[in-house]
Amino acid sequence: MAFNLDDYTTVQERSNIFWERYPDGAIRTELVEASNTRFIVVCKLFKTTTDPQPFAMGHAQEVISDRGVNRDFALENAETSSRGVAFKCANIGTEKNAPSREEMEKVKRLENKPVYSVPNTRSRAVETALRSSFNDEVKAAIDPQPVAWSIGDVVDQIGSNKPQPQECKHGSMILKEGTAKTGKPYLGYVCSAAKPDQCDAVWAKITANGNWFIEGGE
Repeated sequence: MAFNLDDYTTVQERSNIFWERYPDGAIRTELVEASNTRFIVVCKLFKTTTDPQPFAMGHAQEVISDRGVNRDFALENAETSSRGVAFKCANIGTEKNAPSREEMEKVKRLENKPVYSVPNTRSRAVETALRSSFNDEVKAAIDPQPVAWSIGDVVDQIGSNKPQPQECKHGSMILKEGTAKTGKPYLGYVCSAAKPDQCDAVWAKITANGNWFIEGGE
């Protein structure tokens, strides 16, 4: 799928627009998850430094690789991407296109990956199918079309993922999951503050088919 990177504004350009609109604002990034395989960062935008809640926010994930830019700079790329997503949610710098230039550069890198499988083999057929599926997803992200959902589709999609990260007055809450001594699994989010000041934990419930949900949540 061909596209011109010049048609997309950079995260830095969007950052400049933000400061022009909100000279007393704040751009705050937080590391949500760090592991041996990936980083997840959230960016929160505030119109003034005294605002108790952000008016827009965006999450981004970068997978650590053994080569390329994400070998050494996965965390930095995740932070930049989270800012780009937050600016997009705030409709900052989206006059040309909603995705930032950095997002589209990721797409181009993935599109330009070499073909590894041998022609006329089952492996090549699988690789071709995966690449085609990826291109369809990219096209939908750039030029989304209305999608018709059935009740069953909605239930499946909502139940197929863990609950979204939770927030409290101290910021992003910490994910806790595992198996209790009784053998039952647990999953929830706890406050990052010290115990005397901690907010109440938010614990998820699990359905009969193994899907997590938080009562009263999205």
